[in-house]
Amino acid sequence: MPVIPSASPDAEPVDRQFVTALARGLEVLACFRSRDRALGNQEIARRCGLPKSTVSRLTHTLTRLGYLSQDADSAKYRLGSATLALGSSVLARMDMRQLARPLMQQLADATGTMVSLGVRDRLSMIYVENCRSASALTLSLDVGSRIPLGSTAMGRAWLAVAPAHEREALIDELAALGAPDWAAQHASIEQSLRDYRSLGCACSFGDWQPDVNAIAVGIDPGRGLPRMAINCGGPAFQLGAEFLLEQARPRLLEIAARLRES
Repeated sequence: MPVIPSASPDAEPVDRQFVTALARGLEVLACFRSRDRALGNQEIARRCGLPKSTVSRLTHTLTRLGYLSQDADSAKYRLGSATLALGSSVLARMDMRQLARPLMQQLADATGTMVSLGVRDRLSMIYVENCRSASALTLSLDVGSRIPLGSTAMGRAWLAVAPAHEREALIDELAALGAPDWAAQHASIEQSLRDYRSLGCACSFGDWQPDVNAIAVGIDPGRGLPRMAINCGGPAFQLGAEFLLEQARPRLLEIAARLRES
């Protein structure tokens, strides 16, 4: 989560253009995940790091505006139609999705994998397009799913094509989370960056989830367009590291190159 500017006398100078109430409302919307059926104020407060009383006012306001809807029985909240409209508008403007989808489906069918295109949101990657093989077992992820930046092949590929200063700042943010396994995760990120230089792709073989293998390639189209990453993977028992690197990697690299050129 981004840090909301503090009004403490010892804090850095406050950005007077920054609207804290707006930022907190957006934090509430951003805390919802694709698998969440509904969230109560207490869970929202925990995820956002805000007082429950503040969250209650925010959720009330967002519900009045249509960005949240409240279940009458449980009193919990879901994302509302106004939020859906915003997301749909963003997806509709992503020409890369339309260009990538037929190529992604060909790769998924040829390799029996799930192929996804994603963009970064803070310390996560969000799927904006997804293709599955009809004949193989795949992961239960879809458009809108959020996966970690540091432990997934997609996130590491995005880091690999980011400018060094931006990549280092994000790694510092990951370190600041204080995860117990950060030292091991950091070492895996650094190894993945070395892999990217030698293989042209980032790898995550059981790093995100023990039973998931994936490789990914970053795409930086330039011209002010969002930096993205495309991955290819699935259940580890079905897709070993050797298969992904030898069979899927050349096809994935070719797709990424065609998308950059287009």
